[in-house]
Amino acid sequence: MVARAYTVAFEGVEAKTVEVQCAVTAGIPGFSLVGLPDKAVTEARDRVRTALTSMAIALPSKRITINLSPADMPKEGSHFDLPIALALLAALEIIPTDAVEGTCSLGELSLDGSLLPVIGALPAALSAAEADRTLLCPKASGPEAAWVDAARVIGAATLADVVRHYTGQSPLAPAEPGEVIPDSSGRDLTDVKGQERAKRALEIAAAGRHHLMMVGTPGSGKSMLAARLPGLLPPLTAQEALETSMIHSLAGLIEEGGINRARPFREPHHTASMAAIVGGGRRASPGEISLAHNGVLFMDEFPEFTRSVLETLRQPVESGEVVVARANAHVKYPCRFMLVAAANPCKCGYLPDASRACARAPACGEDYMGRISGPLMDRFDLRIEVPPVSYTDLDLPSSGESSATVAARVATARDLQTARYRDHPGMRLNADAEGEMLTEIATPDTEGRDLLTKVADRFGLSARGYHRVLRVARTIADLDGSETIHRPHVAEAVSFRLSAAKES
Repeated sequence: MVARAYTVAFEGVEAKTVEVQCAVTAGIPGFSLVGLPDKAVTEARDRVRTALTSMAIALPSKRITINLSPADMPKEGSHFDLPIALALLAALEIIPTDAVEGTCSLGELSLDGSLLPVIGALPAALSAAEADRTLLCPKASGPEAAWVDAARVIGAATLADVVRHYTGQSPLAPAEPGEVIPDSSGRDLTDVKGQERAKRALEIAAAGRHHLMMVGTPGSGKSMLAARLPGLLPPLTAQEALETSMIHSLAGLIEEGGINRARPFREPHHTASMAAIVGGGRRASPGEISLAHNGVLFMDEFPEFTRSVLETLRQPVESGEVVVARANAHVKYPCRFMLVAAANPCKCGYLPDASRACARAPACGEDYMGRISGPLMDRFDLRIEVPPVSYTDLDLPSSGESSATVAARVATARDLQTARYRDHPGMRLNADAEGEMLTEIATPDTEGRDLLTKVADRFGLSARGYHRVLRVARTIADLDGSETIHRPHVAEAVSFRLSAAKES
C-alpha cells in the first residue's frame, strides 16, 4: 500500500503542492528519499526515525521509500519533516490514511518529537485553502497561517499531539490569528526644521508612490526626512498586508504570527550585495526590493552602491516585479515599492559651499553623481536639492504641519486614485498609470499642455520623463482636489523634475 500526504514547495511567493508518497515493502531494510530533495530534506529521514523512536514507535525491518512528487521539482527546506512523518505513520496504519490525505502539512521535527516553526506558513495556508485541505503546522506557526480566512489551520506542539489528533484521542483546536502589530515609530515631520520644499516633495511622493531623489550636503536632513515618510503613508489594506506578509513569511520576518499593517520601510547599507538587494542566494530568497513591496526602499549614499546593483534596479522600478533567474528555476517576486534615494552632491559633500568644497570642483561632483546612469536617474519622478539648515533655524521651536495633517491629505488623494483605478487591474496609484489610461486621466488643460510642451523642448525631456511629469501633475491635482490638471500643477511637477538637474 502507498500512503499519501501533502505539503508545498516554494517558488517565489507561490506555494506549489507536493505529494509525499510512502511505500513500506519487503526487501533489504532501508529508508530512502527520492524526488530531488536537497540536503535538509534528505536529513529528514534521520530526524523522523529518531522522533518516532522517542514515541516508542519502531520502524519495521522493511524497505521504506519516500517519493516527493512531482519528481522533477527541486525540494528545499526542513518543512518536509512533518509530511514525511505523516505519510510514514499512515503507511504503518498508525493514523487513518483518509485523514492524512485531506491535510496539507509542514513543520520541522526535533529529535524528541517536538515541532519547530518554519518559514512560509502564510503562503502554505493559501495553497491549502485553494486545494480545500486543512493546514497542519507547528503551533508557533499557527497564528501566522490563521490570517488566511479561507484556510482551516490547526497547530501542534509535538508529533505525539498529531497522532492523538488523528486517532481521536485529543483533537487539536483551530489556530487563532496573531496580533496586529501597532506602528511605534513616533517620528513626526514637526521634528524637521525648515526644508519646506523637501516636505512638499515627500507629500507628493507619498500620495502617488513616486520615486524621489534627494541631493544635499552632509547633515542637511535627507535621512531624517526619509525616516518620516512612513508616517505619511496610509496603513496597508487587507490585500496589501497579505501580499507583503507572504514575502516576509518566506524571509522569516514574521514573529509570533503578528501582522504589521504599517508599510515596510527598508534601508539597506550601501555595501549590500546584488543578491541582498534584488534577491537570490542558494534558495533564491526575496531581496530588499521585494521586502519593501507596498512600502518604501530608502537607499542612503546612493552613488556608493555598486554600479551593478544600481543598474539592476532599472527594470524592477518600471515593472513592479523582479525575476531571480537560476539554472534550475526562474523565481518571480513582486516589488512595487517607492524608491527614495539620498546622495551628497560630490565625494566630499560640500560642492555647493565654495568655502568648503575641494579643489577638484566641479569635476568632483560630476564624477561622483556620474556613478548614477542617465537611464536610472530618468526614473526618478521627483528630484530635489536639500540645502543645509541655518543655525538660527535649528534654535527655533518646532513648527509646520504634523505628519498626521499631511497624512490626512495623502489618504484623501489615495482614496481618489483607488476609485479611479478600481476597474483597471494592475493599476493602484498614479505611478502605475500608462498608455491610454494615462492619457485619459492626466491630460492637462490648454495652458498646462503649452507649458509642458515648452519645457520638453527646452530641456529635452525623454518620453519617460514626459510621462512621469504627467503622473506627478495628476497627483498634485489630486492633492488639490482638482479633477483637471491646470498650469500650476504642471509647473510644480516640472520644477521637481528639473530642480536637481545640475547635480545629475
